[in-house]
Amino acid sequence: MKIAICDDMPDQLKLIHALTNEYIEQKGLAAEVHTFSHPDKLLTACETERFHIYLLDMVMPMIHGVELGRNIRRSDREAQIVYITTAPEYALESFAANPVNYLLKPLDKKAFFDTLTLAVSKIDVSDEHTFPVKTKDGMHVLSYSSIVCCKRDGLAVKFLLTSGETVKSVSIRGSFSEYIAPLLFDRRFLQPHISYVVNMNRVEGISDKEFTMRGGMCVPIAQKQYAEVRKAYFDYMLEGGKSLCR
Repeated sequence: MKIAICDDMPDQLKLIHALTNEYIEQKGLAAEVHTFSHPDKLLTACETERFHIYLLDMVMPMIHGVELGRNIRRSDREAQIVYITTAPEYALESFAANPVNYLLKPLDKKAFFDTLTLAVSKIDVSDEHTFPVKTKDGMHVLSYSSIVCCKRDGLAVKFLLTSGETVKSVSIRGSFSEYIAPLLFDRRFLQPHISYVVNMNRVEGISDKEFTMRGGMCVPIAQKQYAEVRKAYFDYMLEGGKSLCR
């Protein structure tokens, strides 16, 4: 589990960091804590890694806490956001980021620990694998389980999600196979065609030409690969559709 703390006041950043470490030790959690003194530094870090819990100040330079929370929420709907601030007047506005709680400074230790317990209870660490996708709107962090399939779309890659949404990357460097290689280390993903990858947990049917995915999308199966693809799919289903790494 990864926790990010962002506060532009050094003494407050140090205090929240210390209390968070105390909570982790008390509960015996496996967690990493990362501190950021400026919201820009946190947003830069979010481009390449995912945090499960964000502890955010509200009044900071350049980016207001509410806008920071919105930016995080755009790319990660599952993140748990907690505001810790001296400004009670933004409590209602903060709901735009769907926070777990809105805590006022000076920080009450019990209230803080209770809030962390609630945040931790909402985190699903059973599927920690995520796939970062750089789009024209910023970085989107997709959980493996949310991906139905993906396909090459010109120089970009388009992802269909379980929510029905699609996420399209910017132009990628290298080949499609190189780009999606991390997905194929997880056994639930299969490449039935040079331009497609499917999540076998999201397959509704298979024919001699294509997979039918949940949501109705049809993914072609390369004719020369059909026997191999069919065997891989049925072997996976006979194993119970487990999400195991290769």
